[in-house]
Amino acid sequence: MLDRAFSARRTQPHSLFDVPTSSAVSDVSPDAESAELLADESKTKKPHLYVLASNYMSRLGLVKSPCLCLSLCLLLSVFILFSLMLNSRSFVCLSSYDPISRASFFGLDGLDSDFGSLGVPWCRSKQGRTVEWTSKDLVKGLEEFVPIYETRPIKNNMHGMGFDHSFGLWFIAQWLRPDIMIESGAFKGHSTWVMRQAMPDTPIISLTPRHPEKYLKKGPAYVDENCTYFAGKDFVDFGSVDWERVLKKHGISDFSKVLVFFDDHQNELKRLKQALKAGFNHLIFEDNYDTGTGDHYSLRQICDQFYIRGGGHSCFKDSDEARIRSKRKKFWEKAVDIDELCGPHEAWWGVRGEMRDNFNHNNTPISYGEHFQNSRFVESILDVYWELPPAAGPSLTHQTRYDPARAPTPIVEDGRHRMFKRLGLDRLERSVFNGYTQMVYLQISKPET
Repeated sequence: MLDRAFSARRTQPHSLFDVPTSSAVSDVSPDAESAELLADESKTKKPHLYVLASNYMSRLGLVKSPCLCLSLCLLLSVFILFSLMLNSRSFVCLSSYDPISRASFFGLDGLDSDFGSLGVPWCRSKQGRTVEWTSKDLVKGLEEFVPIYETRPIKNNMHGMGFDHSFGLWFIAQWLRPDIMIESGAFKGHSTWVMRQAMPDTPIISLTPRHPEKYLKKGPAYVDENCTYFAGKDFVDFGSVDWERVLKKHGISDFSKVLVFFDDHQNELKRLKQALKAGFNHLIFEDNYDTGTGDHYSLRQICDQFYIRGGGHSCFKDSDEARIRSKRKKFWEKAVDIDELCGPHEAWWGVRGEMRDNFNHNNTPISYGEHFQNSRFVESILDVYWELPPAAGPSLTHQTRYDPARAPTPIVEDGRHRMFKRLGLDRLERSVFNGYTQMVYLQISKPET
């Protein structure tokens, strides 16, 4: 359930940036974790069918001859196997591109649990604090947002945000209620439109190399009347803006009441340092790519470390990880196998040992030591880390791209068809659910001395 990601002790919603938080225990010692895994494995191990049948018939006194016993056991095994084939949906002709076949093959639980002990790395915050909203708040938000999303001006936002991240941006902006919103990277203006739906009267500052109005010549785009654009000839990169001067023009002096949204495909470590230096506290990164994927170094990649539960990888081709990755690669387009994950000298961090930046135009090889130090820095400034869950499970949305084993539990879990329909999600095109890349909300502050 989603509640596993939230604190058990919650308060009622306050105003924006006075977010009550709570502690969460997220670290497990390696020895304890190994013991727990061994204990779980012993619970699932079952005696071989021959042993069970042999013991059963011996108790009944039906057989005295070992050969006769073996023959009867083999017949019993064939009978049980035949019965399973007639009565179980697990025996199916499997299409690697059919989501229903995926669900039948893995089982509803297997859709997100088959990845096993590899898990999902989750960045550790300084005090173990988390967000104040709950899974119920997210469900209620979905019900409100679906009809809003259906009125979007850009129906086919190819190469832009799909439904999941549009909802996440709208929900977070509406919940936090900032005094001003900043976006770095606007493309055709869909994200600007989403923020406007969340906060109708709040000023927006948009930094984007090409002005969204340029796209109007070729098709739908969105230009906001209450938005200050640094675009085209007036474009300035986020890290080069004098934010104190710019925000002063908008009457903003408290940077803790500003929400910054990044969808610019730049190194997120670089953007994190720039935002911290400017004094911003509340950030959203739209493309928080998983390890081995994407065109820039992401928070998810930075926090993928051996010392974090669910982090770290093996490049050994005969390992369980290699087997599992190879299996899941057949079903999910964005899944990464060992050959794609591991670069020269078994470098798996970032993307094959590289720290990517600027739409994959600038790639810098880094050592694991550098990668490790990057994660320690992130932990030193991180107050809250929260990855947006997918809106619904893949058996409902029929998405075929991201591997659900590397994502948080969906808001509407697989099998909950009535809720999926009640929220209106069944009215949306399947393609809008294919753009999920672990959008993340951060709250940061200067390192403690």
